[in-house]
Amino acid sequence: MSDIQSTAERTQSRNSAGVAKATDRVASGKAPDTVLAPVITIDGPSGSGKGTIACAVAEELGFIYLDSGALYRVVGLASLQLTIAEDDTESLVNLAQTAPIEFKRSLSGDSEVLLDGQPVTQTLRRERVGDRASRIATIAPLREALLERQLRMRRQPGLVADGRDMGTVVFPDATLKIYLTASAEVRAKRRHKQLIEKGMEANIAGLLADINERDDRDHNRAIAPLVAADDAISIDSSDLTIKEVVTKVLDFAGNRL
Repeated sequence: MSDIQSTAERTQSRNSAGVAKATDRVASGKAPDTVLAPVITIDGPSGSGKGTIACAVAEELGFIYLDSGALYRVVGLASLQLTIAEDDTESLVNLAQTAPIEFKRSLSGDSEVLLDGQPVTQTLRRERVGDRASRIATIAPLREALLERQLRMRRQPGLVADGRDMGTVVFPDATLKIYLTASAEVRAKRRHKQLIEKGMEANIAGLLADINERDDRDHNRAIAPLVAADDAISIDSSDLTIKEVVTKVLDFAGNRL
């Protein structure tokens, strides 16, 4: 049995016991807030690998997976398709509230995003969509609209949520908070490799410039800036494999859940 499997099984066992205790409390009429599903948040800058890690951790634990960045990207994509201007706040907020967005597992087990019933996972990774998402993410009313969607995804047996403000704004009471980072150079190389593997043209220098610009915008925006929560555990993934990072997160989870 692998280290990841054994850690996940221990964590699932602890979580099942916790759910049973919470259920008993509900039956006795005590502390209804104790039944809130456990949440693991993984925040970090663009390209740090938080989505890959969060999805893997959720899969190992049998938790629901929330890719908060995908929500912003879907709204960004829809706004581009509908030619809604970046400064048309009313239309953007309405889109965030009403867009038919679904998260599903594909036949291969991968997380899939649907917009109006159509798969858009690959389209969401386009640089133009990511840039639009980063820009509209600074709009307060739009963030509030998407916040409601994110909170509704907190269900048993648990949730793993990745983004930029999951541990600081959306789920400040999360059971475990991870802040995942990597150097800008490493993140640019990772992104370059992803795009090349998908048959898309990419330039490392351009990707690095885009990452630095996005980092600056995310760190310095007035609303929900990218920052590690005070009680978050920081992991630098620059020199770590995906398996090594997942194992670290599961080890931390095993001590919290």
